[in-house]
Amino acid sequence: MTMLKELATEFIGMFVGDARLTLAILALIGGAAILVEFAGTPKLVGGGFLLFGALALLIESVRRSARAAQR
Repeated sequence: MTMLKELATEFIGMFVGDARLTLAILALIGGAAILVEFAGTPKLVGGGFLLFGALALLIESVRRSARAAQR
C-alpha cells in the first residue's frame, strides 16, 4: 500500500511540479479545441496548432529552467 501511495505522489508531482507549464498546456489544448470545434478550422490545423504550441512551450520551459540554474 505504501508503494502505491508513493507512486501516486510521484505521478501527481510530475504534473504539479511546474504549475505554469501545466496551465499553459491546458490553455493550449483548450485553444486547439476551440479552433476545431467552434471556429470550424480543419482538424489538421488544430493538430499543427498543438504541435507548434507544445514545441514553443517546451522551448520556453527549458529556457526558463536554464536561466534559473545560472543564478
